Amino acid sequence: MYKVRDDEPGYAFVPRAEPPEANRYGKRIQLVDEDHPLAGKSLNINGDPAVGTNPDRYKQHGFYFNADNCIACHACESACSEKNDLPPHLAFRAVGYVEGGTWPAYRRINISMACNHCDNPVCLKGCPTRAYTKYAEYGAVLQDPDICFGCGYCTWVCPYNAPQLDPVEGQVQKCNMCVDRLEVGLKPACAAACLAGALDFGVIETTPPNREQLKDRIPGFPDPSITHPNIRFQQVRSLPAEMTRTDDMPLRYVRGPGRHSEHRTEVRRAPRARRWNLRRLRSREDPLVFFTLATQAVVGAFLAVFLGPRLGLEALSAAAQPLLHPAFLFALLGLETVALALSTMHLGKPHRFYRAFNNLRYSPVSREVAGVAAFYNLLGAHALVTAFPGLTAWMGAGAAHLVAEGLGWAAGAAGLTALYFMHAIYRIPARPFWNHWQVLTAFYGSMLSLGGLLVALTWLGAHLWQGRPYGDLLAALAWPVMAGLVLEAAGLFFHARDMKRRGAEGEAAHYVQQTEFGWTYLARNAGLGLAVAALLLLAWLRPEGLAGALAWAATGLLVVATQVVGRALFYVLVIPTTMPGAFFWRNRAFQDHAREAGLARMPQVGVVEHGH
Repeated sequence: MYKVRDDEPGYAFVPRAEPPEANRYGKRIQLVDEDHPLAGKSLNINGDPAVGTNPDRYKQHGFYFNADNCIACHACESACSEKNDLPPHLAFRAVGYVEGGTWPAYRRINISMACNHCDNPVCLKGCPTRAYTKYAEYGAVLQDPDICFGCGYCTWVCPYNAPQLDPVEGQVQKCNMCVDRLEVGLKPACAAACLAGALDFGVIETTPPNREQLKDRIPGFPDPSITHPNIRFQQVRSLPAEMTRTDDMPLRYVRGPGRHSEHRTEVRRAPRARRWNLRRLRSREDPLVFFTLATQAVVGAFLAVFLGPRLGLEALSAAAQPLLHPAFLFALLGLETVALALSTMHLGKPHRFYRAFNNLRYSPVSREVAGVAAFYNLLGAHALVTAFPGLTAWMGAGAAHLVAEGLGWAAGAAGLTALYFMHAIYRIPARPFWNHWQVLTAFYGSMLSLGGLLVALTWLGAHLWQGRPYGDLLAALAWPVMAGLVLEAAGLFFHARDMKRRGAEGEAAHYVQQTEFGWTYLARNAGLGLAVAALLLLAWLRPEGLAGALAWAATGLLVVATQVVGRALFYVLVIPTTMPGAFFWRNRAFQDHAREAGLARMPQVGVVEHGH
């Protein structure tokens, strides 16, 4: 048990208070009754089997933050870091701020934020390894770094920066509500250390001393409906009509009509030159750029060679190309093997990749991995029975044909399902730029365009080698490639329109796309249009010979370039509904500067070089 000092001050203890039956979200504050099987169990803190004596042990606890009192002394950060022995580049609790007004009526609001131990912990549901647990004790959401394999998906879905991905250790860690202190009646270290009485702690929905408000949001705080967080705010002093952030997020918070209206999130527009910014297309998600595009290409290519002969394209059948057809299936299997291997490079602990299957009930990551694994194995089985008919000869010709057909249809269905689960990963309320059906059109569009293109260029090479005409075959394959590009372009059009209508972080990300990456964005869009025009021309002219091959190769390069650039933009542009940072701390622009200038080589700066 945590050792209580003999001279522990009274303010360090959690006050007793009688809460209401339910919180504002309708969830019971008494998480389990005293006679529940979970009651009376030890948390085994530091291996101690004892059970805490806190009388409110099974009530939902939470933080209380008085924005009027916070002076940004960072005592809460320091206490948390010391208590948890954190390195300089991690902080379970951080203080950011928003500011507004002009001198002498300038105002700044500091916001101290850690994990809010939510009623609907999206980190728990999203984690594929089941590293998270919401406990009946205090309602704490705890995370086990030893189970985590460092995918960072919880950092995507959490709106509050609570889970911290450690690029050095390759795992996520977060605030644990100081449950060891709670077991002996003490507040978490951060709340006990607050100098100005801004941060407090207790049973949720009870009003701490010297407080009069229990608001569920203040300017800069994300929409509480996403997770139902267990934090309450007080902010009584009047604020300027507009508050802005000091980090690189182009956001501002504008008060609606009326002096007491809430501040809503809007885009902070400033004169910005349109740029290429090609260097900034690289990100930690580069393995995912390749993995998603390669997997979509493999699924699309398999569907083309499997369904093509059944739709009248006999040139794609095994009978027409007895060597190329099975070789192509194995090549697809090899490409998907490389894609899967590279996808593990996105993990902090690649050797723990098998843990991705642990949360099929809730996590879209687990479902995607299961879907891709099913497709991969069914594709391999179909390739084997197609290439080596002797494997199923003992069944008889009819049964062997049914097995090959069944495996093919099953692989196609598994591939389409895997891409649906892949898209579901990005439907995240905390990342509005991704949370749009355009992700589905982009992924299925890439399946059609890249898959059809892969088959077209492969059969083009074979027909040139064999001296056979290819114009009619490639003209037919041009249509699914065009359909994929048009599907993606349509999704992009509606996505841009809807981001502008929705405002907030989604519109801000689109604003960055039009400015910081403006020329790259326009070039990608122009590339889509040029590729469709070129494919229409090729389908109409049906060129043959070397000239036709060069035209198809050039068009293929254009299609691949638009897909790679578009997918890279997809990852680097997203602006999460994250808490405000400070000028240095949790400011992406400063982190990039620190890495470029070499400051990241000094541990005390709190920024580390890119890695897992």
